Amino acid sequence: MTQAATILRTGRKFDQVLRGAREVFMADGFEGASVDDIARAAGVSKATLYSYFPDKRLLFTEVAQNECRLMSENILSMIDETKPAREVLMVAATQLVAFLVSDFAQQVFRICVAERDRFPELGKAFYEAGPQNGQRQMSEYLIKAVAKGELAVEDVNIAAEQFSELCKVRLWGRAAFGIQNSFSQGEIDEVATQAVDMFMARYGV
Repeated sequence: MTQAATILRTGRKFDQVLRGAREVFMADGFEGASVDDIARAAGVSKATLYSYFPDKRLLFTEVAQNECRLMSENILSMIDETKPAREVLMVAATQLVAFLVSDFAQQVFRICVAERDRFPELGKAFYEAGPQNGQRQMSEYLIKAVAKGELAVEDVNIAAEQFSELCKVRLWGRAAFGIQNSFSQGEIDEVATQAVDMFMARYGV
């Protein structure tokens, strides 16, 4: 990436482009999203949009990565690592379950699957920014919890993946297959609690 591109990424219109693109991708999907509609939603010219993102795939990738980053920052801001492991994991699980069944996460997942063969880089980018990044951060926390004697984990990477999968129980599949489109906080809390209970039963000290 050139220095000029790096500077452009911090501009006010860059944020407008991301907001507009998010709105259009959510409404029309990747294939149905037109550059004209994105520029209109963002309140910028097509020339401005192309100056940031010459390719729609790059724009979608940036939107997905930005959303995952915001979600990750939100979870980290809510976590107090001085608290007992169960409390920390409950915060992480509750936020993760809510994100997994959110309209945005589900739409991005569908787009990545639909475009997998033609544009495998889309799925790769979302996986790296979302699941892989989340599991890396969970692994880092687990190392600290093990050092404090709160958890007994031999392979923190496997354990981090297991934690993520436990947070998908029941609700994620229903969302992915369109069986259920909205989820109450009670449903989210129940899945998060069950995930943490199972995780602590295996790794708790």
